Amino acid sequence: MAGLSLGLQLGYWGAQPPGNHVELAQEAERLGYDSVWTAESYGNDCFTPLAWIGAHTSTIRLGTSVAQLSARSPAACAMATIALDHLSGGRMILGLGVSGPQVVEGWYGQPYTKPLTRTREYVDIIRKILARQEPVTSDGEFYPLPYHGPGAWGLGKPIKSITHPLRADVPIFIGAEGPKNVTQTARIADGWLPLYYSPYRQEVYADQLQDAREGFEIAALCLVNVNDDLAQALYPVKAMLGFYVGGMGASKRNFHKELMARMGFADEAEEIQRLFLAGKREEAVAAVPDQFADEISLSGPADRIREKLKDWANSPVTTLLVHGDITLLRNMAQWAL
Repeated sequence: MAGLSLGLQLGYWGAQPPGNHVELAQEAERLGYDSVWTAESYGNDCFTPLAWIGAHTSTIRLGTSVAQLSARSPAACAMATIALDHLSGGRMILGLGVSGPQVVEGWYGQPYTKPLTRTREYVDIIRKILARQEPVTSDGEFYPLPYHGPGAWGLGKPIKSITHPLRADVPIFIGAEGPKNVTQTARIADGWLPLYYSPYRQEVYADQLQDAREGFEIAALCLVNVNDDLAQALYPVKAMLGFYVGGMGASKRNFHKELMARMGFADEAEEIQRLFLAGKREEAVAAVPDQFADEISLSGPADRIREKLKDWANSPVTTLLVHGDITLLRNMAQWAL
C-alpha cells in the first residue's frame, strides 16, 4: 500500500524471555517489514534484545520503543546507540520516552520533573555526541556536562566520544502523548511514536505536527485482531484500553485517560477509570466504547481490515507497528505491502 510501511513491535518481556522474537524478526525481514522494535518497562532493557535480533538479521531497521530517559544518562544512551548502529551496519533508530511518574519515581528513584525540558536536554546531548564535532558540554538543568553540582570533585572536563559514530544522523523518535510533548517532538525529533492514533481524528494532532521537519516519520502502534465476529475482535483492544485508561496512572493524573478525553471520549474515560479503581475491571473494559477501540485498531474480518488499511494509508502515519504471530505478520504483509 503506497506510502505505508510495516514495523514489528515486540514490546517488552513478561516473566520470562520470549522464545520466538528472533524468528519473528527474521520472518518480518523476509516479508519486507521496514523495522522491528523492542521495549523496556521495569524488567528487561531494550538495547540487549535489539542487539541480539540485529545479529540474526541483516536489513530490517532496529528501533527502541522506547528507551526510557531515566534508565540511563544521555551519554550512556548515546554509547549504546553508537555501538548498535556500528554492529548493525547503520540500522539503528533511537526511540526515546520519559515513561510515567510511577516508573520514574518508583523504579528509577528519580523525580518526575519537567519532562519536556528533560527530553529536550537529553536529545540535544545525544545529537552533540553523535555529531562528534567538539567536546560535549551542556549547561542544562538536568544533565550538566561537565558536572559541577553537589559532591563533584571539580575535575570533570568536556569529552568527545572515543568511538567515531557510524552515522551522525541516527534517527531519533520520541514517544509522546501530551499536546506540548507532541509539539516538541515534531520540532526536535525525526519521528513520533504515538500510543493511540486514529486516522479518523487527524485534527487531534494536526496543529501539533505542523512544525515537523521534512521526512518526519510517524510509527503508530496498531493492534490487529482478525475475527469474523467484530465484538470478539475488539475485546483485546478494549481490555488493553480498560487497563491503561483505568489503572496505568494515578487517579488525578493518567496520561492515557487524558489522551482519550482529547480524542473525544472524556465522559467514557472518566467512567472507565471510576470502574477500574473501584475494582470492577470487567465493567471498566465493557465501558470502553467500541468506536474508540475500533478507530485505533484493525479489527474484524479480513476484508474489513483490508478496507480500513486504506484509511491509515491516507493519514500522516508512515509506519504501522503490529504485534502478533507469524500468521498475522504474513497476512499484514499481503494486505498492506
